[in-house]
Amino acid sequence: MRRTGHTAPRMSSVIYKSSTGWAVVKAMELLALEGKIKEKTYGKQKIYFADQAQFADVSDTDLKGMDSQISELGAEAQSLTQSCKQLDAELKELNSSLTAEEMMSEIQELKAECSGYRARLEKIKAATNHVTPEEKEKVYKERTVYVKEWKKRKRLASDMIDSILEGYPKSKKEFLDEVGVETDEDCKVVVPST
Repeated sequence: MRRTGHTAPRMSSVIYKSSTGWAVVKAMELLALEGKIKEKTYGKQKIYFADQAQFADVSDTDLKGMDSQISELGAEAQSLTQSCKQLDAELKELNSSLTAEEMMSEIQELKAECSGYRARLEKIKAATNHVTPEEKEKVYKERTVYVKEWKKRKRLASDMIDSILEGYPKSKKEFLDEVGVETDEDCKVVVPST
């Protein structure tokens, strides 16, 4: 058993969350006046310790028995803590998993989605208007030509507007409004890449 004394500040730090330092000092002084604990003064510091006369003497075998009981209880507490952690993890896993009804509902939704995709695939396979690779290549080449032309015309128009704006007293936006020009940005159109 521990038979050392404590100072009031030390006791205050031990029970910090529930009491203030002055409350601990007052309580210790009151207990010393009642004779439940002893008080010794060392310089400016007061040390408080339990009055050993009020306790029966404990033999070494009893102390060893208490120590073994403490270690057994500590091991049991550790085992229970580990078991609680495992149960908490299992509970979290079960709470995050789907119930049987939710799982059946999910399966039905997926089956419906799958049958929709199958029907769509059958329509595509049954269609007679498939595009040949040659037609596809032709369309891509035409698209490239048109995109290049679009970019060229956009650059020319931008250069002309910039030339006009050099001597124009108003802003570019006001000029475009007066002339009635709508830019790609006004129409939220992005020039595709080639």
